[in-house]
Formats: sequence, C-alpha cells, structure tokens
Amino acid sequence: MTDIGQLSTLLIYGAMAAYTVALVAFAVDLSGLRDRGPADKPRRAVGIAMSTTWVGAALHLVGVLTRGIAAGRVPWANMYEFSILFTFVAVAVFLGLQRGRDMRFLGTFVIGGALLMLGIAVSVLYVRADGVQPALDSYWLVIHVSIATIGTGVLAVAATLSGVQLVRERQELRRAETEQAAVEEPALVGAGAPAGGGAAPAGAPGRWSRLWETVPSSAELERLAFRLNAVGFVMWTFTLIAGAIWAEHAWGRPWGWDPKETWTFVIWVVYAAYLHARATRGWEGRRAAYLSIFGFVCVLANYFVVNLIFNSLHSYSGIG
Repeated sequence: MTDIGQLSTLLIYGAMAAYTVALVAFAVDLSGLRDRGPADKPRRAVGIAMSTTWVGAALHLVGVLTRGIAAGRVPWANMYEFSILFTFVAVAVFLGLQRGRDMRFLGTFVIGGALLMLGIAVSVLYVRADGVQPALDSYWLVIHVSIATIGTGVLAVAATLSGVQLVRERQELRRAETEQAAVEEPALVGAGAPAGGGAAPAGAPGRWSRLWETVPSSAELERLAFRLNAVGFVMWTFTLIAGAIWAEHAWGRPWGWDPKETWTFVIWVVYAAYLHARATRGWEGRRAAYLSIFGFVCVLANYFVVNLIFNSLHSYSGIG
C-alpha cells in the first residue's frame, strides 16, 4: 500500500497546485473589480479560478480516498488526515454555495485558508498511512470523527462569511453617511452655507463599487452564516454526545474533563450562546459576526493547541 500512500500525497500536492492557480486568479478578479467597469464586463479571471477550483477539489477528493485505501481504514484518524478532509469539506461547501447565487468573491478567502491549512498538513502534520492505535480501532472512529470533520469545514466557511459581513457592513455605513451628506448639502447651500468640498454625490462610484455590486448585503451574509453555524452546531452537538459514548466504551467513563473534552464543550457553549443570542435576544449584525468568528477561533485552538501542546487522552496527532 506504500505506492497508494505516495499517490495520495501526490494528489494532495496536485490539489494544492490547482488551488494556488485558483487563488491567484481569484485575487486578480478582486483587483479587477476595483476598476469600476460596467456590471456586464467579462470576469475572465474568476472563470479560470472556478475551473481550477473544481479541478483541485477533484484531486483533493481522490487524494483523501486513496489515503484511506493506503491505510486500510477511514482517512481521518490523525491530524494530517483530519486536515486534508475538513479543508475538502470547506471547498465543497464553497462550491455548493454557488448554486442560486454568485458567491465567487469568497474564493480568495476560502481557497486561501484551505491552501494554508494543506501547507501545514503536508509540512508539519504529515505521517505515513498506517493502522491506528487500539483505542481508535472502533466503529466510533467512523461516526464520531467524520461528523466532527464535516462540522469543522462548515464552521470554517461560516466564519469566513462573518468576516466578509463585517467589511460589507462597514461599507454600507460609509455609503449611508455619504448619501446623507449629499442630501444635507443642498439644504446647507440654500441656507447660505458655501458649496463645494462636500461629500461625493449619492450613488457616486467608489473604489470598490463594482465589487460591492457582486457581494450580497451584510444582512444576507449574516443570515447565511447563521444557517451554516446552525448546521455546524448540530454536528458539533452530535460530536460531543458520540464522543462521550465512545469514551464510555474505551475508558469506562463518559466524561473526565480531559482537555479535549473540555474544549469541545467550551466550543459547544460558544455556538449555543451564538444561536441563542441570535434567535432570542436580537443579536444580529456585528455582534453576531464577532461571536461567529470567536467560535471558530476556539475550534482552531482546540485543534492545534490542545492536540499539540496539552497532555490529553485524545492526542492522536501522530507526530512528535
């Protein structure tokens, strides 16, 4: 199975190469949107970016599958495998979001993040395809970790949407201030105040005006992030429950306040607070976005800090 393991690694490198081309093309597209051209002006760079993203996703998926064949088990038993799988989920969610709406502006951020994570995976987290520790030799590996992996990919895209939402909201506020100033200026001139030097007229094109024409409103971005976070929260809830059941089977107790267990519960509390505040307390807009981003920061801390630094029963990175 060594040859298949090497093939898997080559496929992941191939996916990274395709994602690199896509990232450059997405960045070129964003730069081109600064030109304030007409809305129907062709966006050739983003077409190239989407095509190479699809190619990269196909190579990525086959790389994950061949990793599982090489190891003779499901391909998510260590940090390297978890990384290559959840990044694929994030890219797949990004591609799925294109149905019914133009979300290509997210490509720079989603593909950039996936490429960074894959770079860490192949350079720092890589281990040879092999069997698993006795504690992991269970059908719960299939159930528990797969849901956690998918949930992480979904939450990553939700946090990306929240970050774009904050930028979009700031742009909307500036535009509202500009339009208000344009409305007030004629009144001031009529009252004898000197004209000139005022704000740009309402609707005047800004530096990124064509970009904002392609990006949904901050409210729509926030609603989409909320839906993804809700899906991710359900998956994380299942992860928490399944982990407790697996711990009962493996160690004879469902909960022991192990660092990994504790951080998993902390993440669950953060996202539960986000959903509760959003649904019942009216936490919309900026506050909801900050909480969404904070939740994913906790996910990353759980993944890197707890797995690599803390002494935990769940330290299955395979490195070190």
